[in-house]
Amino acid sequence: MVNDEIYEFHLVLEKQVIKIYDFYQCEDKIIFNYQLCIINCQLSTNLIMNKIDPEWSDFNNIEEGDNIFPSDLKYSIKAYNKNAVIFRQGDLCDALYILMTGSVKTEMITENGNLLGVEIINAPRPLAPAFIFSSNNRFPVDVTAIEDVEILRIPKDEVMRLMTTHPDFMQQFLKHNANRTQFLTNRLQLLSIKTIKGKIAHFLLEQADVEGDTFRINRNQTELAEFFGVARPSLARSLSEMIEDRVIEVNKKEYKVLDMKKLKELLV
Repeated sequence: MVNDEIYEFHLVLEKQVIKIYDFYQCEDKIIFNYQLCIINCQLSTNLIMNKIDPEWSDFNNIEEGDNIFPSDLKYSIKAYNKNAVIFRQGDLCDALYILMTGSVKTEMITENGNLLGVEIINAPRPLAPAFIFSSNNRFPVDVTAIEDVEILRIPKDEVMRLMTTHPDFMQQFLKHNANRTQFLTNRLQLLSIKTIKGKIAHFLLEQADVEGDTFRINRNQTELAEFFGVARPSLARSLSEMIEDRVIEVNKKEYKVLDMKKLKELLV
């Protein structure tokens, strides 16, 4: 059995029965036709889409009728092992890709050859959805699996069909992409800060604004250095100085803001 297995499903949903056609396994070429899987919970294609992001919660209220997604929606699911490179910076983005399970990290190579960490993405979330319709529809970053993951792929034509037949889907798609603009704005603000302590302060203040004074950061120092676009020894030195100055307290990956005023002063 190969590491990367491709599961191609053509689903016809009838209440609680899924008819699975043409299950393909990459290496062995094993084909199982017309298998029936009975499930104990109500399942429909709109539930899959509802799990993309909390912003898609409006789909909870979609009932059977004209608003449900078509039962013949074409999509495929591919599994990747930990550390697998899913997409390379510059790869064609010709479909809607959704991270269904696991987590990935996104990185880009800058013009001077440095590796810049952009974001850690946890399932369920779409990957670079806005680039489907870009005139330069290429992935702007490398996407690497942090753990075993599954990626759902919906072809561009099917995305267009959903948008034309389901206005709610189109609205949520546009809303998600608009909200991602805010993330990019914050990222630019972080990169524009000249000092390492200023970058750290900006990042920690963002976390504290959401989580409170104590929070966990699921990045080690190497990953944080890549995220800030700085050398790891320089980051470690700045963190040590901030700890000595009693601005923050760090216990492995748990951070605590001790002096909010001093932390904000580092932004200047």
